[in-house]
Amino acid sequence: MDADKNAATRPSMKIGELAKTANISTRLIRYYEEQGLIESTRAANGYREYDPVLVDRVWQIRGLLEASIPVKIIRDILPFLDDPCDIHVTEASPELIAALEEQHEQMDQRVHFLTRNRDAIAAYLESIRGARHL
Repeated sequence: MDADKNAATRPSMKIGELAKTANISTRLIRYYEEQGLIESTRAANGYREYDPVLVDRVWQIRGLLEASIPVKIIRDILPFLDDPCDIHVTEASPELIAALEEQHEQMDQRVHFLTRNRDAIAAYLESIRGARHL
């Protein structure tokens, strides 16, 4: 079966179900949709319906936003993040490349500081646990 046939047979989720599963508010889901980051369909009754695969996409978007990636950049690169090999040079403007390079450097710096802080906290916890067992 191809992906389109699988999508047609998957049950859809209402906005509340997606919000609960992804652990975010329905307001945030609507915002992602307004920004063109996710899409829904409308049921006959007018309710939004979402493909369950969007749970992973929402988590991916949240991670990118938490990494301080601007929505504009996320919107540009999101279609290619599932398979980065599908990106073609003609699809990336010099401005986008420069913005991604800057974001990449900032992420490297945050990873470095997070790793250092994680290791310091682990050492502190180890010290506390060791002192309690004396």
